[in-house]
Amino acid sequence: MRPADDARTRAADRCAPLRPRWSTGWRDAPSIASGWATNRNNFNLMRLVAAWMVIYGHAWAITAAPGADLVTRLTQFKFAGGVAVDVFFVISGFLIAASLQRNSIGSYLASRALRILPALAVCAALGAFVLGPLLTTATDYWQQPQVWRYFWVNATLKSSEFFLPGVFEALPRTAINGSLWTLPIEARLYLALLLAGSLGLLTRRRYTPLWLLAMVAGYALARWKAPLPDHIANYAWCTAFFISGTALWLNRERVRLSWWALLALVVAAAFTRGGPWFHIPYYLLLCYGTLFVAFVPKLPMIRHTDLSYGLYLYGWPAQQLVLLATHDTRPLANMAWATALALVLAALSWFLVERPALRLKKRFGTRTPAASPAAVAAA
Repeated sequence: MRPADDARTRAADRCAPLRPRWSTGWRDAPSIASGWATNRNNFNLMRLVAAWMVIYGHAWAITAAPGADLVTRLTQFKFAGGVAVDVFFVISGFLIAASLQRNSIGSYLASRALRILPALAVCAALGAFVLGPLLTTATDYWQQPQVWRYFWVNATLKSSEFFLPGVFEALPRTAINGSLWTLPIEARLYLALLLAGSLGLLTRRRYTPLWLLAMVAGYALARWKAPLPDHIANYAWCTAFFISGTALWLNRERVRLSWWALLALVVAAAFTRGGPWFHIPYYLLLCYGTLFVAFVPKLPMIRHTDLSYGLYLYGWPAQQLVLLATHDTRPLANMAWATALALVLAALSWFLVERPALRLKKRFGTRTPAASPAAVAAA
């Protein structure tokens, strides 16, 4: 799907050279489009780190240990896993918008389904049909409708189901996989973005005012109805970061990656930390900072092997298994052992499930966004 008035920006993306030196001034700083036009970005590495941050942040909840992770203590607002999820949704909104503008509707849907569903179905099946029977204390496990519901609603993204009968009942947290709640939200946002594209709204001039209106209206409603129920608040935060990532993609030629702008947002966040208005600079810093880190620093590139999705899928179950096997309630010990186990499972998921599924994208004529082969390999 290629809106006519986006042709100029696509041509600029292909031709815009990356400046040899990243300037600190706003006018001289390169745009997001300049960074996108190169063959180098840090999206895959950022997703891998974010997936690990989810494991790190969950370690305190899973072990029921006192205290909090460093991100919680630093921000006094969100724990490490929450910040990581916000980063995921900014990246997703940015890259999925790029994918939608480069592909037909059929190719777009096939690409999204092949990226998410096969690995998720395997993870849900392993939980319900392997892990559950091995660990359950319920003698009638296979007769429990909860078993089949767990597999079905998780594998199809209908909703999120966290529990299996008689499994992990002796642990502080009895959920089989507490990380799956974000995936149905993301799938719905993919469809919402497709609808916006089908209506011709994915252009800078049309989308930007609608995005601003949605952000202002959503913020006003949240302040009026505060505090929102957790499930609504989670949905609202994920949506805000996703649509903001899309806005950054559509305005990629206008948004510049300046050290001074980043510093100003850091200072604003520091001065409002712990106060009632911290969420505003936090939101701005996370959106802008995510794209800044994606394009400005020269970090190690991950081109062909993306373990981030598998690490996210298997992180929580790995932490539960480590706690069950070791009875070690030290959060950092749980995090370390679970990271090792989850990386093994993520590698198996990548090589046996995800990569073979992604190869099928060629049958649907899927095109990766221009000038970003590394970024969208797992998008």
